[in-house]
Amino acid sequence: MTTTEDLIALESSLGAHNYKPLDVALVRGEGVFVYDVEGKRYLDCLSAYSAVNQGHCHPRIFEALVEQARKLTLTSRAFHNDQLGHFYQEIAELTGSHKVLPMNTGAEAVESAIKAVRKWGYEVKGVEKDKAEIIVCANNFHGRTMGIVGFSTDPDARTGFGPFAPGFRIVPFGDAAAFEKAITPNTVGFLVEPIQGEAGVIIPPAGYFKRVRELCTEHNVTLILDEIQTGLGRTGKLLAEEHEGIEADVTLLGKALSGGYYPVSAVLSNSEVLGVLKPGQHGSTFGGNPLACAVARMALKVLVDEGMIDNAADLGPYFLEGLKSIKSNHIRDVRGRGLMLAVDLHPEAGGAREFCYRLRDKGILAKDTHNDTIRIAPPLVITKAQIDDALEVFDTVLST
Repeated sequence: MTTTEDLIALESSLGAHNYKPLDVALVRGEGVFVYDVEGKRYLDCLSAYSAVNQGHCHPRIFEALVEQARKLTLTSRAFHNDQLGHFYQEIAELTGSHKVLPMNTGAEAVESAIKAVRKWGYEVKGVEKDKAEIIVCANNFHGRTMGIVGFSTDPDARTGFGPFAPGFRIVPFGDAAAFEKAITPNTVGFLVEPIQGEAGVIIPPAGYFKRVRELCTEHNVTLILDEIQTGLGRTGKLLAEEHEGIEADVTLLGKALSGGYYPVSAVLSNSEVLGVLKPGQHGSTFGGNPLACAVARMALKVLVDEGMIDNAADLGPYFLEGLKSIKSNHIRDVRGRGLMLAVDLHPEAGGAREFCYRLRDKGILAKDTHNDTIRIAPPLVITKAQIDDALEVFDTVLST
């Protein structure tokens, strides 16, 4: 039998070492659980960075995938297909959007938004050619492409990959005054995460996004919300923007848009922004393919039909309070919104990764980030009883 050690050795010998995963090799998933090659079961508290909000291998999404795969998988956008228009209609009705641009990965959605918003700046706002600026936040994470890492503040993401494209200004996250100060006549967009996920589930102060929305409207700046991790129920709302009652001009979705079955992403906006793109100016061979659309349609349907968003709203605060009740000298802070949670450890605790290994040994998979933070984001199908079981393990591990 192939063991975990065999698989890890094989990856290490042949694969680029651009990841440092925990030492576990998974072969099967169902709902909130995954199983390794030796048959051990784990509660997944990462959800593939929120790509499997609907739970692993959701049967209804699987059936949609298989049914469509038997009929037609790819036409390219050279031709129409019978799934794309329905996908547009259903995601637009669900989110209140007016135009949709389908892509594959989250990073592609971000790059697409940057292109569209810059073009909008020149053709609609009237910014001088090649002078458009987009404001972003420190400690952002929007992907790994060359365009995106150029405005990252993470040394690991940037170092050794330059030169980078100009046209970005960086401000502190959660500081509306700093954002206002950075706006110039050339500012065409503000690209920001509602909650900074990779930075450690950093939640901005109450009222921040209301003020940001006011400033964007006042200065004719497009507000681009990267909801690739926060969207589709993760925070207890369909979109995280709903927590402050605002609407973005451009919304980016990905990850859970396919329930983990297939790379699907989308740029949601209006005719003014996405209308600047004309045939031949932007595209993707796989973007909007019939298989992706069929999967995404069902992924959205089960989120709503099966009450997953409400479940995140109901059980997120319960999980958060349970984590906060743990008495441990290692814990510096606990925070979260919906089922997007984080436990910060004191630096002297020895690093979050060691605690993630201890959690793994007791049947929970979580992920460390920025050395001292444990990210916790189970599938939205988790039950109260499963959270109770998880809290017992977190209590034991974090109190040790």
